[in-house]
Amino acid sequence: MTLMQTRRRFLRTLSLAGTAGLGLAPRAFATEGPLETTTVRISNDLAICEAPLKIAEELLRAEGFTDVRYADTTSVDVSAAIAQRKVDFALDFPVFFAPGIDTGKPITVLAGVHVGCFELFAGKDVRTIADLKDKTVGFEIAPAGLLRLMVAQVGLDPDKDIRWVTDPSVKPLELFVEGKIDAFAGFPPEPQQLRARNKPPTTHSALFISRSRVPRSRKNSIVQ
Repeated sequence: MTLMQTRRRFLRTLSLAGTAGLGLAPRAFATEGPLETTTVRISNDLAICEAPLKIAEELLRAEGFTDVRYADTTSVDVSAAIAQRKVDFALDFPVFFAPGIDTGKPITVLAGVHVGCFELFAGKDVRTIADLKDKTVGFEIAPAGLLRLMVAQVGLDPDKDIRWVTDPSVKPLELFVEGKIDAFAGFPPEPQQLRARNKPPTTHSALFISRSRVPRSRKNSIVQ
């Protein structure tokens, strides 16, 4: 009979192996009781970041959840969906959860997942976030919250020190490529699209900035 490896079984085995390596006698584990529910609802906003939630389905079924449901939501609605008990688990950008938590909504952040979604592309005269003062910054998909927090952290006023270009109809990404704005905050697939236009690709790393040349009127940098 094939034995399916569950997360709890894996962690239990790993724990036993660790205590054996330390020369400690492993303690007996309490018998795990039945699940309180066999149904779990997970948000699905169709973003590329949601892949781990899809992979988790098999693990959840192995744990005893026989009814795994996915509820279509948008990123801006995820926090409310959790607070209103429309979904049980969700994966999203922390800025979207903060307001609900601050107002006492029943939201619990369990763990971080990964980094690297967002990238800030900027002109060659921008080497730090502080250099964005009096600059024009555009974005289309990326939420403004992250960059506003970053500029505020270095002492800039996001309302007074930055000129924002957010109207999708003016195509901020193209404006950046054409050199008409100073920076662009990208979210996949936008960073990949910009890199695909590198001819030839050259990079130079300095602190959190890596530079690359894009076919436009001036060189760009990528603030990661």
